[in-house]
Amino acid sequence: MLKLLVKKQLSEIFRVYFYNAKKNKARSKVSTIMFMIWFAVIMIGVLGGIFTMLSRKLCAPMAALDMGWMYYALMGLLAILLGTFGSVFNTFSGLYLAKDNDLLLSMPIPVSAIVASRLLSVYILGLMYSAVVIIPAWIVYMVTAGVNTQNIFGGIILTLLISVFVMTLSCLLGYVVAKVSLKLKHKSMITVLVSLLFIGAYYFFYFKARNMITDLLTNLTVYGEKIKGSAYLLFTFGSVGAGDMQSSLIMIALVTVLFLAMWFLISKSFLQVAISTGKVGKVKYRRKTMIQESVSKALLLREFKHFTSSSGYMLNSGLGVFLMPVCAAGLLWKGRKLFTMLNGMFGSQDGSVLLLITVMLCGLISMNIMTAPSISLEGKSLWIAQSLPVTPWQVLRAKLDMQLILNSIPAMLCMICTAVVCPFKIGQFVMMILQVLSYVFVMAVFGLFMGVIKPVLTWTNELTPIKQSASVMITLFGGFGYTALLFIGYMALPGYTLGYMRYIGIFIAVNVVAGLTLYIWLKTKGCDRFAEL
Repeated sequence: MLKLLVKKQLSEIFRVYFYNAKKNKARSKVSTIMFMIWFAVIMIGVLGGIFTMLSRKLCAPMAALDMGWMYYALMGLLAILLGTFGSVFNTFSGLYLAKDNDLLLSMPIPVSAIVASRLLSVYILGLMYSAVVIIPAWIVYMVTAGVNTQNIFGGIILTLLISVFVMTLSCLLGYVVAKVSLKLKHKSMITVLVSLLFIGAYYFFYFKARNMITDLLTNLTVYGEKIKGSAYLLFTFGSVGAGDMQSSLIMIALVTVLFLAMWFLISKSFLQVAISTGKVGKVKYRRKTMIQESVSKALLLREFKHFTSSSGYMLNSGLGVFLMPVCAAGLLWKGRKLFTMLNGMFGSQDGSVLLLITVMLCGLISMNIMTAPSISLEGKSLWIAQSLPVTPWQVLRAKLDMQLILNSIPAMLCMICTAVVCPFKIGQFVMMILQVLSYVFVMAVFGLFMGVIKPVLTWTNELTPIKQSASVMITLFGGFGYTALLFIGYMALPGYTLGYMRYIGIFIAVNVVAGLTLYIWLKTKGCDRFAEL
């Protein structure tokens, strides 16, 4: 029974390799094998290669100073971080709040078997992610410090300890996430905010990583003494990899105690969390007058509600909406220094700084492609929009208006902040506004045009039309291609000889002509095509 349950858990985790949600059918054996090879290339080739290069950079100087414990402590912490992040969300959805909880609990299956199978799937997933870090680090250390019994067994014990600790930590964090999620109302917005914070933290540490590593390697002895004095547990953890037997026994005992505490917590709380329906507030009826909305406003509110209720929709099709206010704040904070630096680099070409700001705004706008998947997201419910007492154009116009609103307001905020910190000529600033707003318009109508002619209405997961449809791919890469052409035409090709005003004027004219052409098509043939879907 346990083997069957584990197989079911793993098939759900790796379902995408065996099942094509876009076509709603199983993949061929060749397709499955190719997907697995691609996954192995990403995990072992790319991620493993990155951590192998990092290990080579850190290992030699630390091994030379007999500080292998510090090397293993750093790489072990990275392994724990990646392993926990890679498995915690599977723990949240697969262990506590799985969709098949009611079905499995209604069968004559012991609860302990269900919990054990899900813990094993969490363990396998955590081991997979943590091994991508710690195994290359172990191999590099043996190549550098020499292959002996102490190094071999130290690496094996540390890998096993990390995998068990990652499972324990993932289960505890998953329990917290599950308990909190049952009490949340606006889960999609919170998911988006947490994702944005993670992206911001990632890029912050990415740009700081080189300086941090350089500083660490320069002051190895100093940092080593500080860790031994104030973080002895970290020293003990790293010493396991270096083959210290006493440290290994201490860490084995500690990880075992934490694992048993986690098992006790899950045994006592699994049923309570698994069968919980979340916090349901009592609704008290209050008599009030209903306000009648116009058809256009009602359809627009429907589009906004769909957008804000799906974290996948917001993150994949509207990331620029959240980034533009951040850029506006960044311009107010560091804008003057940025413009001074850009003037020093491109000041010889008139209007280059303003062109770079325009390119940046167009690039952010290119991330917002809400109209491209909006038709496909109707899916099997498309008949509802078609059967309402509204015209096809009113439905399409609501989708168009949502993207225009969500793009125009933050884009104007960015341009106002640009004007505050950088003194441009009024004519140049007006041309920038016209370029950005006309680009907002042409991207919106182009995305809707692609959505109408390339819809994907047969899907089982809404991320399929959001991330894999042809309309999204063409709109996204078309927008980035346009932005690249705007930059290259001015900076590399002789576009700067025309001056900013004339050069941008050409793009504005193209935007207006292309946008109006697509707008007219949508009002005529586009409506007919939508009605026939």
